Amino acid sequence: MEIILFYAFAVLAIGSALLLVNLKNIARALFLFFIVLFAMAGLYLFALADFVAITQIMVYVGGVLILMLFAFMLSNKELLKDLQDSSGSFLSMPRWQAIVLTLGFLTLMIFGIREWQQSPPTWIQQARENNTEIISTDNNIQQIGLRFMTFYVLPFEVISVFLMMALIGASHLSRKERNR
Repeated sequence: MEIILFYAFAVLAIGSALLLVNLKNIARALFLFFIVLFAMAGLYLFALADFVAITQIMVYVGGVLILMLFAFMLSNKELLKDLQDSSGSFLSMPRWQAIVLTLGFLTLMIFGIREWQQSPPTWIQQARENNTEIISTDNNIQQIGLRFMTFYVLPFEVISVFLMMALIGASHLSRKERNR
């Protein structure tokens, strides 16, 4: 199950990212960016970087993506009109397909939760055997500080560069175009 979930997150992240850079519709690109961010958070969990995964969701999805959505909504009314006009094209599907897709994801989630409860993943078992599992009685602030300054320095630097790129992109989207 772990391998299936890992590859599912990887395929979801790569596939969504490839679609993201090839779309011309900004609203759909923002939706795919949302999927990429969540898939990357799932991959961070597999890398035992749970704090980075939570930070990814809180900072990017909670902040940057919402900022980009507001910038999109305020930027140009013609883009919103184009989105309404093209509602029957790419990535929109009939209701029966959406229900099938939703039930498939629900089944996968229930299966994953049951498997997780019956036998924990091997990476958690290895952390327990090596005494590297962080439990609730540990000094979490010290653990987080040690992890920041050792294992996760590079991921946070990369994330900060992407955050800067997202802020520049949001400011570019929100600026008004001058008449030529």
